[in-house]
Parts: sequence; C-alpha cells; structure tokens
Amino acid sequence: MKRVVQFDFELEFTDGRKIQGQGFRLNISEDRISDEELARRLVQNKHLLMVEQVHIRNKLVFEAERNSASQAVSARGRKLIDLSHTIEHGTVTYKGLPAPIICDYMSREESRAHYAPGTEFQIGKIEMVANTGTYIDCPFHRYEHGKDLSEVALERLADLEGIVIRADYRKSLAIGVDYFRDKDVSGRAVLVHTGWDTYWNTEQYFENHPYLTADAATYLVEAGALLVGIDSVNIDDTSGGERPVHSTLLRAEILIVEHMCHLDQLPDEGFTFSAIPPKFKGVGTFPVRALAMLYPE
Repeated sequence: MKRVVQFDFELEFTDGRKIQGQGFRLNISEDRISDEELARRLVQNKHLLMVEQVHIRNKLVFEAERNSASQAVSARGRKLIDLSHTIEHGTVTYKGLPAPIICDYMSREESRAHYAPGTEFQIGKIEMVANTGTYIDCPFHRYEHGKDLSEVALERLADLEGIVIRADYRKSLAIGVDYFRDKDVSGRAVLVHTGWDTYWNTEQYFENHPYLTADAATYLVEAGALLVGIDSVNIDDTSGGERPVHSTLLRAEILIVEHMCHLDQLPDEGFTFSAIPPKFKGVGTFPVRALAMLYPE
C-alpha cells in the first residue's frame, strides 16, 4: 500500500533566507520515514539549492487515497482538455513584443525538384520570441543562474496533480492569499481560473488584467505548490515595473504558465496537468501544449 507523509517544514538557506511550509505531502512506499530522510527527499523534490538546515515538524504518515481512483482507470478512459491558445502567423501574445512569423522555408512546390514524382514535403520556418502563445516560465527567465528549460526535470512538467482556483475577474483583479488559504495546493499544479481568456486576441486582453498579489505568491511557496498557471496576460500586476510574483515563485523554482485557456472545462480537482516545452539550453520561457487529463468517476 502506498503511503503519504504530511508535515510542516522550515528551510534555512546559506544566504540567510528562510522558507516555511505547512501541510506539505510526499508519496512514500515505507511505513515510516526518518526526519533526516524526509528532509533529503524534500530538498530533492523541490530541486532546492543552498539549503543549510531543514526542520521537520508535525509529521504524519497515512495511506494514500486521493489518487487511487484515477490509478485504477485504464488509459482508454481518460479525457484530455487542451488548455493552450493556438499560435498563428501574426498572433500578438504580449503587447510590445513582435508577433510570430510563420511561413515556408521550402514549399511543397519547391520540394518536388528533390524527390521522386508524386512525393512532396513542406518545411516550415518560424520566427518568434519565446514569450508567444501559452508559455512556461522557468527560473532562468528571471534569474541568470536559475535553471533553464533544458535543466528542468520532467517530473516538474508532466502528470502533476492539479487543482483549479476560481477567481472571477469581475469580482476582483487582485488575487490575494485568501483565495488559496483553505485549499490543498501542496505538491500540485495550481491553475487560477479568472475567465480573462475570453478577451484573447482583443485589445482588452492587455489592459487591467487579473493577477496574483505578492502575498499570494509567498503563501504558495510556503504551502509547497509545484507550478502556478493563470489564464491572464501576466501573473503579475503589470501597471508598474516590479514583478514580485515572478521573483518569488521562480526563486523557489516554482514554474509559471501564463496565457492559459479553457480552465472553465476543468473540475476543481481530480485531474493531472502537463506543460512540456522543448529542451532548449539558455532559454527560460517557451510555448507549451498545456493539457489536463481527466478520468471518469
């Protein structure tokens, strides 16, 4: 029987920073686990650097139940929900950044000179900035020495247990800590559904958009979130030059997915989330085909 260990922790870093977390969960196979081994796995799971000390408190081991139903369903029973915008020639994702140029490098007509009669191919050419369409941010996007796309482990990109946080933009643009406080975000992809994707490909999309507050970002780090996504133009308030949410989340190696869509088609829980970019070196952001996998009851 697989088990889950739930615990609180405090991390002390060599640069003097401290991070606390409550109710963090890890899957384990053994009946019990020492604080020392738990600390090692926590640091490994979060891909943390410069950790000096780890303090474990309120440890509790119990049988895993939350995923058992999903694991029992065959792959044929799954339902996939596409959470990505289509990238087309000329699509503007972020105002001020150039739109992608999508064209032929070699057209089908041109290819006929290279192949046997009746055989033809198209080779496309794409010129674009990395922040195009629905994209993922990793630490290198914000920090010079942070992990780039080639260094992010697949375990942080695929089959993450997901949770949707409903934050209707018509009620408030600022999404504070209270939206997350009573939710189990530990070890999960936290997807913030605001409904702002309805303005995609319009001028309204870039103005007065919903965003997370700095205290919400701090809470998500302390609560042990693995990834945070939003269906808005930016996870930060862009009215000024500061980006506290990017800074806080990416410093803790919590990935960010922006410009999502169709989050209204997801249940609040009971799905997995994936957003896998190409394995580029020296790049901190790139488009993804973000998707959720649902299983029948």
